[in-house]
Amino acid sequence: MTDQRWDADLYDSQHSFVSALGNDLLDLVGAQPGERILDLGCGTGDHVVALLSTGADAFGIDSSPEMIARAVAKNPGLPVSVADAREIDYHSGLDAILSNATLHWVPAADRAAAAIARSLRPGGRFVAEFGGAGNVRSLITVAESVRAGMGAPPVPSPWYYPTIGEYATVLEAAGLQVSAAWLFDRPTRLEGEHGAANWLRMFAGHLLAGLPDPDGYLSAVEAALRPTLWRDASWWADYRRIRVVAIKP
Repeated sequence: MTDQRWDADLYDSQHSFVSALGNDLLDLVGAQPGERILDLGCGTGDHVVALLSTGADAFGIDSSPEMIARAVAKNPGLPVSVADAREIDYHSGLDAILSNATLHWVPAADRAAAAIARSLRPGGRFVAEFGGAGNVRSLITVAESVRAGMGAPPVPSPWYYPTIGEYATVLEAAGLQVSAAWLFDRPTRLEGEHGAANWLRMFAGHLLAGLPDPDGYLSAVEAALRPTLWRDASWWADYRRIRVVAIKP
């Protein structure tokens, strides 16, 4: 996984849409009372709470201590903990694994898929959504161009944005059967007058690395993006998502 550090308060206050837009995944999981279900990359815990409300024996993990601390502060006693998606092993004991907006932070997709497969029982299901091929292309292209124009060196991307074919191949190599997959555009409204800058602070901190004036950089990026990503008095990120359902035979 990446070494991204998270501002959990900023996440909840300005980026709560991440959890909300993943609510459709709860229907795809179809949680049943008593089922053992993992929310992989649970963030601040909203989907764990929703799964528990169905009567499922749900719990969550996240690689970010800040996110887990925020989840517990919001919901004392919530069954969440810090763990690495690439290393989990629940010994074929899980009925389902849900993951929303997490797996694009795990470039070692083969290791994560293997961990998911070994954690599911036969017949167990995996439901995920995350950034797909072309996600935030306009936003990041401009942000990288402005950075280069300021004389800053290029920095490697922390993200993994696969096509359906690429990701289906990863899951099948891990022993999972893909039963459904989608790749779709989902323009997403960002909160506030400086939504684009806040998005970059939250999710693209690597682009601010080494800059002497990060605030000036963010202002320049917003000015360059305004003709394309500002409309109806709001910022819109050019999200593109991959959604997948797979079963362990």
